[in-house]
Amino acid sequence: MTTSRDDILKRIDAAKLGMDAAAPHRTYVTDSQLSQEELLDLLEDRIVDYKATFTRTTDVASTIAALVSQHNLEKIVIPAGLPAQWTSGTRDAELSSADLDQFDAVITSSEVSIAVTGTIILNHSRDDQGRRAISLVPDTHICVVSAASVVGTVVEAVRSLNAKDHQTWISGPSATSDIELERVEGVHGPRNLHVVLDLSTLKDAR
Repeated sequence: MTTSRDDILKRIDAAKLGMDAAAPHRTYVTDSQLSQEELLDLLEDRIVDYKATFTRTTDVASTIAALVSQHNLEKIVIPAGLPAQWTSGTRDAELSSADLDQFDAVITSSEVSIAVTGTIILNHSRDDQGRRAISLVPDTHICVVSAASVVGTVVEAVRSLNAKDHQTWISGPSATSDIELERVEGVHGPRNLHVVLDLSTLKDAR
């Protein structure tokens, strides 16, 4: 009976000798086997558990407008390629970190989302998702998630991504704990995350 440690050492030895090691035996789940509705329900459950808000809509523009009004977001930065019909704001043109710190919020699209972990992935090579900096500096992030882009597992998400692209993986608002285990928000990114699930991307959307 071999252990995972034995398998790793065998692969290292094979690599040293220039040999092809046997493919690792994988027992983890690679496909969720959940229905589309089950995926969306699971994603919502995870994201709300992370203390973010989650709104399902077929009208992204109206939903964004309501969030902006509700949270008194006056100064907003958006990626250069964000759909103009969704919202207005200052289009990013290599704004400095100091400039970005003056904005109340950022609004972006997203690439793919993982239901089982409640993780949203931004692909920074896409104009509708913008540079990494704009998704990290403003205190509030409104992120539009296409319902058609939601997958079940990390493996499914990774399969759809290009490893050479710069990415940001988001699981709820930025938070950490100090030595006394007290939750501190906003240390590494936005303190507030509002997820807008765009149901209009589903084929059977009404």
